[in-house]
Amino acid sequence: MDFNEWKPIYESILKDMGFSREGDEQAALILSAMLNTSNSTDVSELKVLIEEKDVLVCGNAPVLAQELDLIDSDDFVIIAADGATAVLVDKGTIPDVIVTDLDGDVEKEIIANKEGSIMVVHGHGDNIDKLNTYVPRLSRIIGSTQAEPLENVFNFGGFSDGDRCAYLAKEFGAASITLVGFDFDDENVDPIKKKKLKWARLLIENLNK
Repeated sequence: MDFNEWKPIYESILKDMGFSREGDEQAALILSAMLNTSNSTDVSELKVLIEEKDVLVCGNAPVLAQELDLIDSDDFVIIAADGATAVLVDKGTIPDVIVTDLDGDVEKEIIANKEGSIMVVHGHGDNIDKLNTYVPRLSRIIGSTQAEPLENVFNFGGFSDGDRCAYLAKEFGAASITLVGFDFDDENVDPIKKKKLKWARLLIENLNK
């Protein structure tokens, strides 16, 4: 993702959500300093894994488990959005990639990471404490940000975990992207989550254009 292309969308999201760009930038710097050759992996691994493959992006809506029962996940490279990892692990499936801001069941994500999942760990202004708590327990990490990227912290596009999964798949040349576990019209969420779902729908629609 070209940051100059992403920047006006990002600024609109910040304004709508009332979030701080400075907080995002601070989180990116902190995450960057935590990554080294022992706990991180190169983005070329994502390219090898995803390019020209059929990708299954798993969101964490309540319908995920039901929708997974209707599909043969073995046919796909699996990218899980944060909390979706727990559903997959409980079904005996280890995602190939986990895109997370460490807001879900991180213990299940750690289990999957030990089994080989690449961790695309996202830093933003509200999760600096979780970066400090969990990054030292993870390996095969690729850092991500929604602000301006750094040398080892990337911006692949997208805002919330689910749509960032889709943007990641697009960025690395997936042959197809199938979404499961997405409910953009979920009424059983708080007002902030409703705004995030609105942006997720918009961003994924833009990705399809």
